[in-house]
Amino acid sequence: MLIEMKVFGLAIDPITNTPIVILKDLDEKKAIPIWIGLFEASAIATELEKISFSRPMTHDLVSQILKTLEVEISKVIINDLKNNTFFAVVYLERDGRTMTVDSRPSDAIALALRANATIFVDEKVIEKSMSLDFGKQTEDLRQYSKERLKDILENLSPEEFGKYKM
Repeated sequence: MLIEMKVFGLAIDPITNTPIVILKDLDEKKAIPIWIGLFEASAIATELEKISFSRPMTHDLVSQILKTLEVEISKVIINDLKNNTFFAVVYLERDGRTMTVDSRPSDAIALALRANATIFVDEKVIEKSMSLDFGKQTEDLRQYSKERLKDILENLSPEEFGKYKM
């Protein structure tokens, strides 16, 4: 089953200084942290803040190319989590035809924000990501408020943090 999610915010792993995008479902009952690259975090942040540059950045360029070709990004789905790596698919539509493109979740999210496309996460991915071993903190992440999730992320030990790769 697919769960519609929204970008809840960006954070920085205090141990590795790696950006994290946090997605939450629309009822804010389920959350999923995804460790991402600095450039992708910047692309997400600039779109969230509606910052524009005099020249297009990479995700803006891809978005403009798709618009010029009359291709619409209809949705993105974060569809798998294997070996601590998240996977996503971008759904494109043109002339009633649907095409899919494999993507890193961070790129898919950056493009979805620019296209106002829906972001979905497969429930199995949420379940896999919720089985993080937080050592002493073994509570279920799905019930956390923004403050509690931030507290958990900020207080992970070096061994517990950085479990997910870009």
